[in-house]
Amino acid sequence: MSDKRRILLQLDTDTQPSAFDSVVALDAGAEVLLRYGGVRPETVTPLVHGAIFTRGPKDLHRTAIFIGGSDVALAERVRDAVRKALLPQWGLSVSVMLDPNGSNTTAAAAVRTVLQRQSLNNATVLVLGGTGPVGQRVAYLAAQLGAEVRIASRQLLRAQETVEQLLACLPSARIMAGETASEDGLRQAVQGCQVVFGSGAAGVRILPRTVWLGQPQLRILVDLNAVPPSGIEGVEPTDDGVEREGVLCFGALTVGNLKMKIHKAAIAKLFERNDLLLDLEELFALSATM
Repeated sequence: MSDKRRILLQLDTDTQPSAFDSVVALDAGAEVLLRYGGVRPETVTPLVHGAIFTRGPKDLHRTAIFIGGSDVALAERVRDAVRKALLPQWGLSVSVMLDPNGSNTTAAAAVRTVLQRQSLNNATVLVLGGTGPVGQRVAYLAAQLGAEVRIASRQLLRAQETVEQLLACLPSARIMAGETASEDGLRQAVQGCQVVFGSGAAGVRILPRTVWLGQPQLRILVDLNAVPPSGIEGVEPTDDGVEREGVLCFGALTVGNLKMKIHKAAIAKLFERNDLLLDLEELFALSATM
């Protein structure tokens, strides 16, 4: 067994690398954490080469890269630049994880939480705040699992743009846009849904109790907002399948607990091999083992 220490390069697009991601990395088994802020695609290559040229191929599974930051699109471009800088044809590669703003692990945890209670195949799913990073990923996973997905936003154009982006990746999926700026629009969006995810901004109520109460087909509410007031009125952050008015409620802290397990397990997995890419789909698959 190699005695090389487990080194994790934390590449963050923000000026100050995330303290949250740093703590999780160390708790998950990284022994040395090299933190870089303000990372851009054009600055990545020297960092990657510094990681892969300093150890032989047999030891590179002890080095890994985590990509984070609040700008999800920018982090994805950094991921692409990192992969381009690796040299797997010569065994000079390291495993990479992408989780900007916690969007991948949170979405994986949210969808997995629902799957523990019911299938999403042929279910009708509403994603409130569906144009944001987490909402888009929840919608992607739900559609991939066979759900009919409604992406809701206060701005219909933004919802339509998100639908187009998702359909480009999943051309046979059933995804539609909805506008929720008015209560009538919100009621129309909720009508007929079995599952509703709330992934709006922190501290913003996006679904009043009066709108979801009495919806005959509604089975599950998942609120990903832990900052008062709740995003979905009637769902508490600690709810873990609490039944209210015939609807199972799951709160942000319950989903967050699973998110943390996925995050830590993924960091540990990075050091098993030197050729992994842990992105949304891989992290969701990993969640099935939690």
